[in-house]
Amino acid sequence: MRSLLSFLFLSMALAPPAMAAARSLGVFGVWGAFAEGPRCYAIAAPYRTTAPEGARPFVAIGNWPRRHVAGLLHVRLSRPARAGSAVLLRIDGRVFQLVGRARDAWAPDARADAEIGDAMRTGVELSVETRAADGTLVRDHYHLRGAATAIDAAALACRAR
Repeated sequence: MRSLLSFLFLSMALAPPAMAAARSLGVFGVWGAFAEGPRCYAIAAPYRTTAPEGARPFVAIGNWPRRHVAGLLHVRLSRPARAGSAVLLRIDGRVFQLVGRARDAWAPDARADAEIGDAMRTGVELSVETRAADGTLVRDHYHLRGAATAIDAAALACRAR
């Protein structure tokens, strides 16, 4: 129940007013899946994070069928990254370098999105790490329990559109 409440709060807190129309596709472990307008996505909040400044951090995998985009990784960091700092995503023993800008980070290309998505399906834990503008180490930790099912639910919902 706590996971469900966390997701409902997270989806309302992160979203612009238009997201009020987001339709829940379900909560799977600690991941939620949603359909909103032309997009569908799986999303999770961190279980441990550097004290957030501003918007709440999250990891999401999104699909926009009309744009022919599927499996796009989006990370919202708990604090803005220092300009020029690497943003590293770790899934168990694997490390991926992301492209970051301020509070947000993405995989550098579709191939990396696919590799990260595959690693999330079998992984146990994901973490994202960078340096904030003030030099603070930013490290956000996510459980991956339910990620594969939430990612699949979002992808299937968008295919049905």
